[in-house]
This record gives sequence, C-alpha cells and structure tokens, in this order.
Amino acid sequence: MAKDEQSRKANPYIGLGSEAFWRSAIGDKNMFSISDLWEPKCAPTPEQSVSTYGSCFAQHIGRSLRDRGYQWLVTETAPDDMDETEATRFNYGIFSSRTGNIYTASLFKQWISWANGTSAPPSEIWEKDGRYFDPFRPVIEPNGFESAEEVTALRAHTIKKFNDSITQADFYVFTMGLTESWFNKAGYEYPMCPGTVAGEFDPDAHVFKNQNYDFILENMNAALDAAKAINPRLKFILTVSPVPLTATMSGKHVLVATMHSKSILRAVAGELAKERADTDYFPSYEIINSAPFGGVFFEANKRSVHPAGVQFVMDTFFRGINSLGAAQVSSPAGKVSTPAPGPAPKERVFAEMDQGCEEAMLDVYARGKK
Repeated sequence: MAKDEQSRKANPYIGLGSEAFWRSAIGDKNMFSISDLWEPKCAPTPEQSVSTYGSCFAQHIGRSLRDRGYQWLVTETAPDDMDETEATRFNYGIFSSRTGNIYTASLFKQWISWANGTSAPPSEIWEKDGRYFDPFRPVIEPNGFESAEEVTALRAHTIKKFNDSITQADFYVFTMGLTESWFNKAGYEYPMCPGTVAGEFDPDAHVFKNQNYDFILENMNAALDAAKAINPRLKFILTVSPVPLTATMSGKHVLVATMHSKSILRAVAGELAKERADTDYFPSYEIINSAPFGGVFFEANKRSVHPAGVQFVMDTFFRGINSLGAAQVSSPAGKVSTPAPGPAPKERVFAEMDQGCEEAMLDVYARGKK
C-alpha cells in the first residue's frame, strides 16, 4: 500500500479541500474574499417562481430576486392607483402576500392551516380609537381598518393569496426570525404581543413562550409537510435572520437572549436541511454575524443591517445559484464596499418600521412613544 494512501486512512483530514480549514478558508483571506459559503442542493432558475416570507430580513431576498431578473412571486399586489412608497407603507411588496412578518415556525404553520382549511382564523379583532386592527397582521394598515368586517374580509383575501403563493411557486424561501412568541390560551399565536401596536394585554389570556428546539423542529416539519401537500413540487430554502432581538421577555440580557434564540433557529434549520431532500439552508446569519466579518455590516445601532451587508449576502446567494450552472447574474449595485456609519439608532427604528418590521416597534413602545 502506498505511503500517502496509508496516511489518508490514518488521518481523514488529509486530502480535504481548503474550505475545510479555517486558516485557508478564512484566516488568510480578506473578509470580502471569503467564498464558497453555500453549495445549494438545487436552486431556482430565472424562469421559476420563488415565494418569500418570514422575519424582517426576508424582504431583501424578494427584492433581490426581482432586481436580478428572477421570478419573485407576488400574489397580492397594491391597487393600481397606489404609488410605490404608499404601497410599501401598507405592506404590499414586502412578502409574496400581505401577511406581515411571520417570525416563528408555529406562526408559519398557523398561516398554512388557514390556507389549506384545516383551521379557521380566530374571530378576535382589536379596536383602538375607533379604528380596527387585525391581531395577526397588526401593522399592515398604519391607521387601522374602518370596520371589523373589513378586517375579516381582507384577511380572508390575504389567506387566499398566501395559498396562491404556495400553489404557484417552485421555491419557497422562509427566513426564521424568533423563538420568543405570544399565544392566546385558546391555542393561537400572535406575531406581536397584544397591547403594543393595538389591542389590550390580558395576563389571564396571553401567554409568553420562548420556543425550544424540539417545538420549533416539530412545527417547521409540520409546516413544510403541509405546504408540500398543497404543492408537491415545492422546494424550500431556509435562512435565519441576522437581525438581533429588539427586546426580550426571557429575563436575560438582550444580547444573551439573541444568541440563544438565533443558535436554536440555526440548529433547527441545519437539521431540516440535513434530513429533508426538499430543503436547503442558506447562511445569511453567519455572513452578517460571524467573527471574520467583525460586525461591519451593521448600522450604528448594532442591529439594522447596512445595505452593503444585504448586498454581500445576496451576492453570496446568487454565486451559489450560479455554481449550479444557472444563468449568470450580477449585483445591480456593483462592488461591495465597507459600509459607512448609518443613521442614528432612533432614526433607524422608524426606517425599519417603514419597511414593515413589526418587531422594531417594540423599541418605540419601550420609550413610551405611541
């Protein structure tokens, strides 16, 4: 037996590629030269339809798909007489339909159960100063709806469009955002704690749950299976939002709570990608948060992701797609550069709210501003 073959059998690390070793893959490189972070199982072609949902960071994926010539599937569009700025304010074109943020696996499963008819939305509607709010889409209408009937009718419309975004899609990108969640004791979940945007908090009815690994894995598997039952050809790409928590109810420091939450979500996403042939994981969380990038992709508030960071993430995403031989795409903004300091934290909170980031509003309420 040849000596080098004997060595390989004695030491399985011999012969691995440079990407397997920290020094050659990371340590000896400029951070913008770090590459090959994603080898997709499969990826959409420009002709295939892609639906996007999830936490705040998910909105960047849909827009990037559209800007680079891919078929971002938007099944619920703004009225013809509404300009783009106003449409964004009313949460059109943020996700594939007007669901608002879907932060958790269990909330994702809840939406799918409404879409496939296995459950019906609760009758609960919030009223504030003569205006009406949907507890499950609390910020999609900045000033609320005119009537409870309008809330119910337009939610039913969105559920239909949400179902369409499953039936018509080839790929479904879902960004996992939070483990911390709020439930009604009747068994259903809210995207926001009642009493923040609207509604009234009732400690006898509303329950905080910091979801654990097993709970999230079970709910994500159930949600993906239910979506596949609607559309058997569907493939999934999971990501984890790199955006830290705005606030925590865990009793821990918000930094510790953030790392706890994101670590669990990352572990679940990895397990799903490993065990499911129809599911892949894209490392947006690692790109923004890992040590080699030194936090440079965050704004001054250390929470919001700078546009240069978004661009770098999406460049990595499309390089992975191109590695499978799909049509070559390029960044619409050109070369990535190190981000300059962003707006002050207070200003950035309101900028995020303008983009439909519901969780960012918690900071406003913490300061007593309504």
